[in-house]
Amino acid sequence: MLKGLSLFRPSLLSATLAFDDPSAFRVKSFGELLRAMAVFQFCSFPVLVNNCGKLMSIARTLLGRRGFSLLLRPTVYAQFVAGENESEISESMEKMSVLGLRPMLAVPIEEDLGESTGEKRYDDNMETMLECVRMSHSNAWSRDPMMQLKITALLSPELCVKLTALNAQQLYDLNLVVRAMDGEVRLFPGLDDSEAAHFLCGLHRLNKIAEASVNKVRVLVDAEYTYMNPALSLVTMAMMKKFNKDGAWIWNTYQCYLKESRSLLLEALSLAKNEGFSLGVKLVRGAYMDKERKLAEKEGRADPIHQSWEDTNDSYNGSLGVMLEVISQKPDNRIIVATHNEESVRRAAQRMEELGIDRDGGSVCFGQLLGMCDHVSLTLAKEGYAVYKSVPYGSVEDTLPYLVRRAQENRTVLQGIRKERDLLRQEFRRRLRRGS
Repeated sequence: MLKGLSLFRPSLLSATLAFDDPSAFRVKSFGELLRAMAVFQFCSFPVLVNNCGKLMSIARTLLGRRGFSLLLRPTVYAQFVAGENESEISESMEKMSVLGLRPMLAVPIEEDLGESTGEKRYDDNMETMLECVRMSHSNAWSRDPMMQLKITALLSPELCVKLTALNAQQLYDLNLVVRAMDGEVRLFPGLDDSEAAHFLCGLHRLNKIAEASVNKVRVLVDAEYTYMNPALSLVTMAMMKKFNKDGAWIWNTYQCYLKESRSLLLEALSLAKNEGFSLGVKLVRGAYMDKERKLAEKEGRADPIHQSWEDTNDSYNGSLGVMLEVISQKPDNRIIVATHNEESVRRAAQRMEELGIDRDGGSVCFGQLLGMCDHVSLTLAKEGYAVYKSVPYGSVEDTLPYLVRRAQENRTVLQGIRKERDLLRQEFRRRLRRGS
């Protein structure tokens, strides 16, 4: 039986995962220490974080595109982005590999309603994703490479919203979507000719990426907004049904700040069991809270987000417990514990030990964002766990929306970086005393 959270015994948490040793930062250069301290100091002021989009827009207007890029490149961009071209990315990834960390490349491309740009742009995005597959596989950065993918970079948000509405009325048949990926289907219930044609094109794009990545790179599909997530999950589950017969190559993301997250995860586990495919799970707390709440209020709907941080923690830790017990019985299912929350990381590590799950056996890994929570990532890697860093790449212009959203939608993370900032300062003072 899946008991989830009740199985954890916090009193047994390993003392080696205290995450309070500043020596984790001894691998950083003096300049990297200074940059991290400066960026985290900026992030510790709520007024700056809340208005960073406006501030960046003003700076871009005053400095011009080139001047703005020169300002951001050595600071915020260098802290959170791997680089713009393959040479820069490779340099960042090789440093990461030396530290025992694994890259999970992420092309920060997505669209929201009203931003659709046409088939040509979606095809270009597909080529960018295929290049991400190639880079992830062909470079010796780590074994078992991963990458992230946003479906709205390949399929219009408007269609995803319509598919969500149609799916609420009557569930789409997964076999229909799988056949469409192979080009066998031309008609979809509820879609007009142009919508069906676009859906087919989008499925072909996703199919090409999956075909290129299977047995090479694990593709983690990001969740987005609740008004389109059911459509994203429909497509992702169809990809799993087709490509996850011999292992978890396509993964879905579950946002535990949503009240429905546990039931969605349990439904996915049941579906995977019944359809005979492996389930890959990226477990996150969530990154769209402000917009979700405002939209729910505007539309007179119930708030889909848990009311308190504690409720979200319970949701996350409970779903984590469910997945770890499933994996202990059927290790071809996989999970990435994608969190900066130290308690959740310790709980996962302890439960793995209790269930006899190998630290680096492939079924369970951990993930944090590039440039953040390094004291957690480096400590986990030192203790022999598989640790990935989510690594966005691209130009300053291309990654700016990612950086703004990352700041605004992760206030609780950014404003909770005092510990990391203090550890950085301890290491900085140690080097000053040693004159290094």
